[in-house]
Amino acid sequence: MARQGSVTSRLLTAAAIVGLVWGTGASAQAPLALGSSRITIAGTSNVHDYTATTTAVKVTRVELGSAVAGPDFWEAVQLPGGLTAFEIAIPAETLKSSKEGLDKNMYKALKTKEHADIVFRMTRMDAAAAGTLSAVGILRIAGVEREVTLPLKTTRKGDGLAVSGTLDVLMTDYGIAPPKAMLGMVKADPKIKVTFDVVLGMSTT
Repeated sequence: MARQGSVTSRLLTAAAIVGLVWGTGASAQAPLALGSSRITIAGTSNVHDYTATTTAVKVTRVELGSAVAGPDFWEAVQLPGGLTAFEIAIPAETLKSSKEGLDKNMYKALKTKEHADIVFRMTRMDAAAAGTLSAVGILRIAGVEREVTLPLKTTRKGDGLAVSGTLDVLMTDYGIAPPKAMLGMVKADPKIKVTFDVVLGMSTT
C-alpha cells in the first residue's frame, strides 16, 4: 500500500505541474519557453533622452489550442485560437539604465515595493498582414491595469520563433507621475516607448 500511495502521489504531483503550466484546454505539446528576451523602455525629458533595459522576462502562463500540434506547430500557434492564453512578467527592478539615480526614481514611480512585476496577460491574438499579429491583452504597471494592443512581428529563427514589436505607453494612464530630478528642473515626458524582442522555443523539461 505504501508503494502504491507513493506512485499515486507522484502522478498527482506531475498532473498538478502540467496543469499549472498549461491551464485547461491546452494541447499535449511541450510548453513554450523563452530562448532569449530583451525589453527596453525609452523616454525623453526636457534635458536628455533615457533608456532602461532588462533581459529578465518570465513566462508565467501558456495555453495552446487543441489544434496546435505536429510539424506546423509555429504556424498553428500564430493562427487565431492557436495561442489561447499567454502571460509574461517582468521584475520591474531588473530594468537598468546608465544612471543609478534615474533607476531609483524609476523604481519609486513604478511603486516596485508594492508591485514588483510588470505583467502582460494576453486575452486574444488577431492575425494581421503576413508576418504580423496583434496581441490584445491587459498590461499591469504599478498595480494599474489597462487594455492594450501589441503589434507583433514574427519570423522563424532556427527551431524557434522571434517576436518583436513596440508599444507607446502613457505613464499617467497607470497613475505614474513622470520622474523628476534636480528639484524639478529635469522633467520626464509622460510618454514612453516599450520595445521588445523575444525568441520563443520549445521547453525540453
